[in-house]
Amino acid sequence: MSDYDVIIIGSGPGGYVAAIRCAQLGLKTACVEGRETLGGTCLNVGCIPSKALLHSSHMLHEAEHNFAEMGLKGKSPSVDWPQMLKYKQSTVDTNTKGIEFLFKKNKVDWIKGWATIPEAGKVTVGDDTHTAKNIIIATGSEPAPLGGVEVDEKIVVSSTGALELGKVPKKMIVIGAGVIGLELGSVYARLGAEVTVIEFLDHVTPGMDAEVSKNLQRLLKKQGLKFVMGAAVQKTETSKSKAKVTYKLRKDDSEHVIDADTVLLSTGRRPFVDGLGLEALNVAMTDRGQIAVNGTWETSVKGIYAIGDVIEGPMLAHKAEDEGMAAAETIAGQHGHVNYSLIPGVIYTHPEVANVGETEETLKAAGRAYKVGKFSFMGNARAKANFSGDGFVKLIADKETDRILGCHIIGPSAGDLIHEVCVAMEFGASAQDLAMTCHAHPTFSEAVREAALACGDGAIHM
Repeated sequence: MSDYDVIIIGSGPGGYVAAIRCAQLGLKTACVEGRETLGGTCLNVGCIPSKALLHSSHMLHEAEHNFAEMGLKGKSPSVDWPQMLKYKQSTVDTNTKGIEFLFKKNKVDWIKGWATIPEAGKVTVGDDTHTAKNIIIATGSEPAPLGGVEVDEKIVVSSTGALELGKVPKKMIVIGAGVIGLELGSVYARLGAEVTVIEFLDHVTPGMDAEVSKNLQRLLKKQGLKFVMGAAVQKTETSKSKAKVTYKLRKDDSEHVIDADTVLLSTGRRPFVDGLGLEALNVAMTDRGQIAVNGTWETSVKGIYAIGDVIEGPMLAHKAEDEGMAAAETIAGQHGHVNYSLIPGVIYTHPEVANVGETEETLKAAGRAYKVGKFSFMGNARAKANFSGDGFVKLIADKETDRILGCHIIGPSAGDLIHEVCVAMEFGASAQDLAMTCHAHPTFSEAVREAALACGDGAIHM
């Protein structure tokens, strides 16, 4: 008899969700985690702490720029950085302890330590070897390195170090204009840092709808972020308390040097599979260093599954969660399913950005006829009342059938608004279906309905 039906390696969003779902389905389950707390990168040094800092820094921005106009007068608050970090950590602690409670509630064993898989059906942690009928690898990802840039987590930092700086820097350089770089860059810009973003491409947020990307960069510039686009970073050099970044502009190959107190490297992430023993097991990998899996998330070795950032697809916590539930259901003899075409993406800057489905660019490349309904938040009463009129909703539908193909939102609560469209698309809804659905007034969500109306005879309030 095996010790367990399933052992999950890693307790991030994919791993802990898989563990809880396995237990709910009657499988004897354990989860291996080497950190002192559960939750993986997301809860400990990623999604959750960064959102805490985004929230607190946005409150400061509101106090400095909008309170007086609303009749809230008084001295603007000062930044108590140690207290802000304490608030961030309390948010992390609450969430990680919540996962620990859920493990106990669902009778999931937490095996503390770092795992190796000596052979199929066995997991070694420290001096102990546990047996399992099935193993799920959910070890997540780590920051990707960049040649010439050495991260010391003091002056040149990854996203992890950027959440634990000893003080707010006067000048910060962000290498990479993706989600992580823009979110953390906007945090420190609000707190008073002079932030310069250096990006290799000519636009921010690669893969996003081009119109949204352009507007996001424009709005972040208004907030004080500076951008150097089309620039390839060559190297960083650090002294006791400063760093110099050398980059070349791609348009003319000219070399430039700028300095800062802190440099944030945010050029992407890569699968974290160190120490698992996958090579000795002959687990098939992709050309990009990801674990190859089939349609049921099983690797090339029978009984070993993989989910989340270690396999192909967007490195998103909610994608990992869906895969965790689906893999658990597959192991339990059910039919696990993930609709990869409907995984939303969100950037938690202000304004927020959210997207799902096709972009105009992907549809043009595919030669598919489409129509666009667009509505500005300046026409939304709630947004104007909340000083959140920047941005718009863009709904894309099939030109002939009116079926919704995608949605792109830049504006207030975009990360929440997008899910109305996700549900609609899951059920194959048309833009007209969404337009005919009554929306409460006054809400931000009315802008989504207006964009749907714009796919037909036209929006009402624009």
